Amino acid sequence: MNKSSVERPLDRKGLLLFVAALAQFMVVLDVSIVNVALPAIKTTLGFTTNDLGWILNAYTLSFAGLLLLGGRLGDIFGKKKIFIIGMAIFTVASLLGAVSNSQALILIARAVQGLGSAIVSPATLTIITTSFAEGKERARAIGIWSATAGAGGAAGALFGGVLTNYLSWRWTFLINVPVGIVEVLLALLYISESRGEHKASNRLDVMGSLMVTFGLTSIVFGLVQGGNIGWKKGETIAAFAIGIVLLVGFLFYEARVAAAPIIPLSIFKYRALSAANAAMFLVGGSIFASWFFLSLFMQEVLGYSPLKAGLAFVPQTLAIIVGAQVSSRLIHKVGTRPLIIGGPIITAVGLLLLGGITPEASYLKTLFVPSVLITLGMGLCFTPLAFAATSQVDRRYAGLASGLLNTSRQVGGAVGLAALSTVAITSATNAIRAIPSSASVAVRHASTLLASAHGYGLSMKISAVIAIGASLSALALPVSKSRGSEPLDDSAMAAIEPA
Repeated sequence: MNKSSVERPLDRKGLLLFVAALAQFMVVLDVSIVNVALPAIKTTLGFTTNDLGWILNAYTLSFAGLLLLGGRLGDIFGKKKIFIIGMAIFTVASLLGAVSNSQALILIARAVQGLGSAIVSPATLTIITTSFAEGKERARAIGIWSATAGAGGAAGALFGGVLTNYLSWRWTFLINVPVGIVEVLLALLYISESRGEHKASNRLDVMGSLMVTFGLTSIVFGLVQGGNIGWKKGETIAAFAIGIVLLVGFLFYEARVAAAPIIPLSIFKYRALSAANAAMFLVGGSIFASWFFLSLFMQEVLGYSPLKAGLAFVPQTLAIIVGAQVSSRLIHKVGTRPLIIGGPIITAVGLLLLGGITPEASYLKTLFVPSVLITLGMGLCFTPLAFAATSQVDRRYAGLASGLLNTSRQVGGAVGLAALSTVAITSATNAIRAIPSSASVAVRHASTLLASAHGYGLSMKISAVIAIGASLSALALPVSKSRGSEPLDDSAMAAIEPA
């Protein structure tokens, strides 16, 4: 056997890891890269500040609601086929977003991007777990996969600022297109299906996935409309009613009707899993909105350019990675509960400090330390939450448990963003209405900036309360006798991606 024949399998594994890591990089990148471009999109397409949140939520809700279904698709039809389909959907949706000339079209593009991501993300982990031997080789591959996801968050903030500043916000979508095409071509050439992946007897719970996705969307729509047109309006009440009916119907369908439920409700008998998901839901609700408000505050109130705002977000994302690395080393010494309790408290401190932002705020004196504390606390609790959610669960449900944790984070973020946006906009609008009509243009402008800053600050304070709620919910976690001595398995690692 010659040297080249020995190296070929290693080269192929390297290419497979590259394909999987790059795809996950894109999925995470697409959250943060668009965040910095929001003010520019708002100006071009005429969004109100409250409706602007739908650019994030359209992606988040479809991604979260269909994530578990996406994982099942790969199990049934094969990782290669599903990965290519998901990447093609994501790429076409990115092109659609780039050429969007209306609010409706860009929201459709974002929702379809979320669908593509929900298919691609689970497939990337499947590619790794079926291509690398269990043990050190697989752990190293998953470590690279997770680190690349973290890099996607940091790069997204920076790329979003550069592209929006020097080209156009449309390039935050367009950048995905050539990468997506390369990913599809590499997948066609190098990814192979594993034996036994095509199981005709397996069933998909499409109905359950659609019910939970549209139910959550309806609830979020109700939260947004409540702030826009009033809580007693028929449209708002109808949205909440439809959402509640769909979510209650989903629980009934999963428990009594579905032949292969996407979420077997019996899984919630595991106390650690239930408590971890409650904590993750609240962590997502407290954090996700803060990025949205900070982006608007820096660009619309402080007058930052998109590039400057993008650079300002980079330390936050790096803090998540640092927090995750620190907690992964501490978990074996102190267990999960102290970290899950302590992480959100650090986040809450940062949010409270940002609660007093004003138009005179400076980055180094006012924003830097609090914003780093927010995401450092988030990073500290990610790994323990993943461990708590998966360590005591029957191995048959390990993949489902990690998928649920990711779903809880995304759904919490969407609901939190909708609710807190309503609070911020209502507060700012009421303050602006109180400005005397006789005030000069300069006074009105200064008062408007102050009102916006106060609205964003109020939402930060409420976010801090939500973070404290996440810390308190961790008290329901069982005390680990082994103090976290078990190593994280693949399922737990899958739930740690710092999106």
